[in-house]
Amino acid sequence: MLAVLSVEDVWQPDRKAEAQAVFNSTSAAHPGADYAINKSNPWYVGGKIEELQAHAHYDFRSLRLTPADLRAQFGRLGWTKVVAFQTRNPMHRAHVELTMRAAKQVAANLLIHPVVGMTKPGDVDYFVRTRCYQLLLPKYPKGTVELAMLPLAMRMGGPREAVWHGLIRKNHGCTHFIVGRDHAGPGKDTDGKPFYGPYDAQELFKKHEDEIGVTMVPFQMMVYLQNEDRYVPTDEIPEGAKVLDISGTELRQRLNEGRDIPSWFTYPEVVQELRRSYPPRHKQGVTIFFTGLSGSGKSTIANALITKFLETGGRPVTLLDGDLVRKNLSSELGFSKAHRDINIRRIGYVASEITKNGGIAICAPIAPYEATRKAVRQMIEPFGGFILVYAATSLEVCEQRDRKGLYAKARAGIIKEFTGISDPYEAPTDAEVVIDTVKLSPEEAAQTILLHLEREGFVGANGNG
Repeated sequence: MLAVLSVEDVWQPDRKAEAQAVFNSTSAAHPGADYAINKSNPWYVGGKIEELQAHAHYDFRSLRLTPADLRAQFGRLGWTKVVAFQTRNPMHRAHVELTMRAAKQVAANLLIHPVVGMTKPGDVDYFVRTRCYQLLLPKYPKGTVELAMLPLAMRMGGPREAVWHGLIRKNHGCTHFIVGRDHAGPGKDTDGKPFYGPYDAQELFKKHEDEIGVTMVPFQMMVYLQNEDRYVPTDEIPEGAKVLDISGTELRQRLNEGRDIPSWFTYPEVVQELRRSYPPRHKQGVTIFFTGLSGSGKSTIANALITKFLETGGRPVTLLDGDLVRKNLSSELGFSKAHRDINIRRIGYVASEITKNGGIAICAPIAPYEATRKAVRQMIEPFGGFILVYAATSLEVCEQRDRKGLYAKARAGIIKEFTGISDPYEAPTDAEVVIDTVKLSPEEAAQTILLHLEREGFVGANGNG
C-alpha cells in the first residue's frame, strides 16, 4: 500500500474538454487525448494524499534517483550548471553529438534523464533503452555526464508537456533543459497533419523560461554530412552537402530484416544490444489469427498450416482453436458480447506470450468484433508479428456446409446469440490475407498464408525460421 487518499471531492469531468484544453486535440489518433477521453476513469476523486511507503523498484536501482538524490549528487560533484536531456528512444551518434554540443554551448554538465514510464505505443521498452544508455556513457568526457531514470508517463502533449518537463528538471536540480524539434510530439493525425508545429514547444518554453527558472537550450535535428564525416544541426548544413539520416521507422525495418546498421549512425555495441532484443523477423515469434463465420473453414486451414510448420520444424507451433479454447480456457463463459470479448482477449493474451517467446501461435476463433480483434493486434504487435487471416466464406456457403446443424437451430431460435444469424459479424477491413474457401482448397489456402509470411520475412523460403 503506497498511500492513502482522504476523499474530499468526487466528480464526473468533461474528459473531451480536458483533452482539448491540455492536448489541443480530441482525436483518437493522439495517444494522450485518446487516453484522457477513452481510457481514463470517467469519475475523478480528489483529496489529501498521505504517503505510506515508496514504490519498491528492483531494476536499475542505482539509476532510480529522486529529485533530492540528484540535487545531493550534483552538490557532491560540485556541479552548479546542469543541462538535462529528455528522451524516450534509444540514443545514437546524433544524440551524443547533440547533447555534447548543448553542454558545451552553456558550459554545463549533462544529465541524461530518460522517461521510463508509459511512452508512445510501439516505442522500444525502457529495459533495452537503459542498457543502451549505459553503453553510451563512456563516449562522453569523463566526469561530465550522469544518467538517471525518470519514472514518468509520457502524455505526448507537445508544447505544454515541454514546459512540464522543464519544471520537473528544475525539481531535480537542473539549470538548463534541451528542447528539440517537435518535443513530446505524437506525430501526425489521421489526415497526415502534425498535431503540433515543429517549434511550437520551443516558443512556449521561451515564453515561460523565467517563470520556470530553467533556461532552454533549443536544438534542431542533427544530420550526418557524408563527405565531412561529422554531424551538424539542420540549420548548419553547407550548400550542396550530402546528408544522411536514418529515421526510427527505417531503423526498425533494418532490425526486422537483419540488414546492416551503419557505424556513422550508431555505435557497434548499441547495434548489438538492439539486435539481441529485436532479432530479425525470421527469428521473431508470430501470431496467425483467423477470423470468419462458423463453418467458414478456419480450423481446417489452421490444421493444414500447422502441419506445414511442423513438417519443416525450426520453431514451436501452438494451435489455439475456438473449440479447444472454449474447453480449456473459457469453459465458464457464455456467448454474450461481453463473454465473447473476454474469450478473444484470453486467446490474444496466450498468443502474445507465445509470440514474445519466439513461437508461432495459430488462432482460429470466430472473433466477430472489429474492436476486439484490433485490441488483440495491439497486444501482440509489440512482441512480434501479427497476421490477420479472413476466411471470407459467405453465410449461404457456411449454412450449406453446416454438419452440426447449428445454423438450422439458430434460425429456429433454439440457439441464441449465434454469429451471422442473431448476432452480428463485423467483416475485417485490415486483414493481411483474405481467403476465399470456395475457390481454394485447405492446402492452397495454407500455402497462400505461408507465401505472405515469407514475403514479410517471418519465415524462410522453406517455411521455417
